[in-house]
Amino acid sequence: MPKNAECVKVMVRCRPFNGRETSLGCKSSVEIDSNTNSVQLYKPNSKEVPKRFTYDSVYDGDSKQSDIYNETAFPLVESVLEGYNGTIFAYGQTGCGKTHTMLGVQDDEELKGIIPRAYVQIFGCIDEAKEGVKYLVRCSYLEIYNESILDLLSDKKSKLDVKEDPDKGIFVQGLTGVIVKSTSEVNACMLRGNGRRKTGETAMNKDSSRSHSIFTIYIEQMEEADGDQKIKAGKLHLVDLAGSERQSKTHATGDRLKEAQKINLSLSALGNVISALVDGKAKHIPYRDSKLTRLLQDSLGGNTKTVMIAALSPADDNYDETLSTLRYASRAKSIKNKPIINEDPKDALLREYEEEIKQLKDMLKQLSQGRGIDPTVVKKASNQLSDEIMFEDSISSLVEKIEKKGKKVMIIDENDEVKETKIDAEGHQKSLQDRITEIEENTGIKSPEGDPSDIADTQKEKLEKLVEEMEKKLVQRDHGLDDKERNKAKKLRKAQLALKKQKEQQQILMEQKLKEEEEKLFYEKQYKSQQEQFEENSKILNELRIRYKGALQEIKDLEEEHQNDHADLVNTVRDQQHELMLMKGMLKMILKDHEIEKV
Repeated sequence: MPKNAECVKVMVRCRPFNGRETSLGCKSSVEIDSNTNSVQLYKPNSKEVPKRFTYDSVYDGDSKQSDIYNETAFPLVESVLEGYNGTIFAYGQTGCGKTHTMLGVQDDEELKGIIPRAYVQIFGCIDEAKEGVKYLVRCSYLEIYNESILDLLSDKKSKLDVKEDPDKGIFVQGLTGVIVKSTSEVNACMLRGNGRRKTGETAMNKDSSRSHSIFTIYIEQMEEADGDQKIKAGKLHLVDLAGSERQSKTHATGDRLKEAQKINLSLSALGNVISALVDGKAKHIPYRDSKLTRLLQDSLGGNTKTVMIAALSPADDNYDETLSTLRYASRAKSIKNKPIINEDPKDALLREYEEEIKQLKDMLKQLSQGRGIDPTVVKKASNQLSDEIMFEDSISSLVEKIEKKGKKVMIIDENDEVKETKIDAEGHQKSLQDRITEIEENTGIKSPEGDPSDIADTQKEKLEKLVEEMEKKLVQRDHGLDDKERNKAKKLRKAQLALKKQKEQQQILMEQKLKEEEEKLFYEKQYKSQQEQFEENSKILNELRIRYKGALQEIKDLEEEHQNDHADLVNTVRDQQHELMLMKGMLKMILKDHEIEKV
């Protein structure tokens, strides 16, 4: 494995039987062995050898939310606080507990999911940080519904676009980012977004998620070292995927059926990306086949530490879906990422805040000394007062900023369109003048045209208030939690760190044990007699025969799965063609031929 590369971590969680499965009299087809981190899947009414899969960790129906978080998510969140990017996403059939694992139950401390536990850990870490280290924390929340990206933290319902540029990488243009200073503020954002998510009832799940959602927490930290300001920036993507569905089981019709088709297509695209990454020979990775894979591009084969949670149903009624999930999870284990620490990023908002606070304090100093404000200081200040900021610049704005330096800029959008522009001196001057006007309006301070002593005391008060508001947005030690939360967070963090160390030791021992068992099959040992040699070789031969039969059955199952997936895709394409023909027919009834050509 290349230096600094690490594989995607995969854990499997099997939920208990639900009411539907109990009423149907379903039997268990899944066997979880936490000692070997393996899952065995038994085919109903068959004498086939059970299929065995091994993962980084496995959990049965008795597992607790805290166990899942402490062993799976805690180490990843620690890495994000060190400046890495991290992603946790839940994958699996509809109704298998993905949303329960990611979100849980809001008002029950025991049943809270990964997302609410993650931001408690983040602010707990900030609370124990070294003196003088400053943090800027913000969050965003989006959903992908019918292949459209919607902002769950904005009152506007307009669709957003995926963009890419050389510095920022892939981002959603116009996505709302909220600066947060405590766990309660993050929680408020999460609740606001949850209330806007698309859900619906199907035969498999009363509150089925009809969209994929991504809750992202951005953490920037600044530390003074040898007179220099060092900035690290990490972001944590927490992804709740909609579940794969079969119409024969969900009984979906109308809008539910259309949603299911879009969900299945995007999950199929995700599977294709995973397969291409694992293949190693693929020259092209189809990230652009869906919005989901586009946004997860850095998480799969990129510079991110990634954890995949595969959610299972234990019922034999869901054998095919469970097998498909286990296969995807098994493939994902082989995906190699190259995580790096994001040091001194060009788009760090924290640096801008520090610079602007310094500029505003310089303005205050000038006022206190009875001097006028230097116009160049006003020109450099910018408006960062809003709690809800649009932290992604528009493409044209970004191009202007870079081309002020006389550079040619290429901005690539999701449709491979390349936009090339040049900015002239006149346009540059107009942009700068507009910015100055905006600052003057927000601060109430005008660049002095006459005697500086004419600046009113009220302007000084406004400036002091502005500095205070901006400094409030920065989180420092002992500011993110109240006393009760702080004591609880310290105890929890101590236990989590001890558990992390224990888990690492267990993992090493388990890997050694598996390696020894594998070597036994081919190890040439000395035997006391021919009978002993015969018996030992018979055991090895039987083990290899079982593996061979299992491999043949796996090939057969994969062929059947491919045929089923192909049939599902053909049906989806056929339905979409019918819908397209219907729309065209309606257009012909309403518009004339020359008008249709313009549509």
